[in-house]
Amino acid sequence: MNPELWIEEERPAIGGELFASADPATGGTLVMLARGKAEDIDLAVSAARRAQPLWAATDPNERARILWRAGELLMERREELARIEASDSGKPLSNALAIDVPRTADTFFYYSGWATKLEGSTIPVRGPFLNYTLRQPLGVIGAITPWNFPLLLAARKIAPALAVGNAVVLKPPEEASLSSLFLARVLADAGLPPGLLSVVTGLGEEAGAALVAHPGVAKIAFTGGTDTGRLVMRNASVTLKRLSLELGGKSPNILFADADVGAAATAAVSAAFYNQGELCTAGSRLLVERSVHDRVVEAVIEGARKLVTGPPLDPATQVGPLVSEGHHQRVLDYVAQGEAEGARRVLGGPWGPQGYYLSPTVFTGVDPSMRIAREEIFGPVLAVMPFDTLEEAAALAEATEFGLAAGIWTRDIGKAHRLAARIQAGTVWINTYNRFDAASPYGGTRQSGFGRENGRAVLDELTELKSVWVALD
Repeated sequence: MNPELWIEEERPAIGGELFASADPATGGTLVMLARGKAEDIDLAVSAARRAQPLWAATDPNERARILWRAGELLMERREELARIEASDSGKPLSNALAIDVPRTADTFFYYSGWATKLEGSTIPVRGPFLNYTLRQPLGVIGAITPWNFPLLLAARKIAPALAVGNAVVLKPPEEASLSSLFLARVLADAGLPPGLLSVVTGLGEEAGAALVAHPGVAKIAFTGGTDTGRLVMRNASVTLKRLSLELGGKSPNILFADADVGAAATAAVSAAFYNQGELCTAGSRLLVERSVHDRVVEAVIEGARKLVTGPPLDPATQVGPLVSEGHHQRVLDYVAQGEAEGARRVLGGPWGPQGYYLSPTVFTGVDPSMRIAREEIFGPVLAVMPFDTLEEAAALAEATEFGLAAGIWTRDIGKAHRLAARIQAGTVWINTYNRFDAASPYGGTRQSGFGRENGRAVLDELTELKSVWVALD
């Protein structure tokens, strides 16, 4: 039986159409999904607008209880959910079990606490008046998520929105929608009233565009590519929606000679190749002080060779297939472009007789002007570049239009702090990489977007601040 939309309950798309979602491991069809369109989005938004006022008026302790229970159910069903996520997106099952599902549960646990802690303030003003502020939900939040972490990134949008009294209509990625539908069932089982979360599968240019344009949606929370983000921004401006965009990255991972070079090189392998490099914050540019460059390259090659490429459901797999045929070809084109521009491929290439695989790929001799040094590849491709001074390292780090994340490796903590302050990025890691927590704000600058997810910061973006004046005379 083909998965259906979730709008108050499971239901087919109004038009009855389906579309194919591929199996990244084989290239065949994994499942046929309901092809939601504008009329399905309208149905979901209408259901959300009916349900949201009562949800906003619900005792915050009850909202907290439901979100906490959702986290518990996610952990109880983690084995099934992890297999769904791995099969659908191509990520290794071990990653889904250890990271994706537990971090998704943590997100619901964390925001269950905020349901009872959203407060206003009183403000001393001139005259005989009491002035206070209220934080109130926006209404209906439209969420659009990508295929690299479809479950976790859906949770980052859904959990805080529900905690403060909003409803959510989610357009999941067409390449990997199954975990989002599973999440809708989990929340229903946790006691979430119908209409507060809808999941409308479909194509971006149909269901996604309709969600962005819908006048009943108060805000769009989008994670995806920068070019699509620009289109979302233009279309959302017609109805003056609020907007948050978490977009692409080309993150520098800067390794100084005074660092623990062995530990830094090991971390650089994970930073570049975790989740097949399909990670917005992937450390895809490794900047290495020249005196240790060759040593680091040797260690990175050795570490990358040890990574096991294979089918996502094999427990031994550390690098799975890329998500789709089109994306696989795009990444291969970047590899060919790197070689054509004169970079040296010292490791990696296509893997296996079928499916969308590319083993960890390392380039040296990379010039900052090359496309593999400037553009987001979103695959297991690492560009290594040397530098001689801190100033050169800073200039290389900033030689990109993006500003999502960066890493710094040094034992000189003063140097690390100074460089962290200079780099334009939403997140900077010092002597670590790719650390996340539901309590810590996350987002980008420049062409990596604007707005924040996680932490207290996202709640300001999901609520309206109201000032109330009371005459005391």
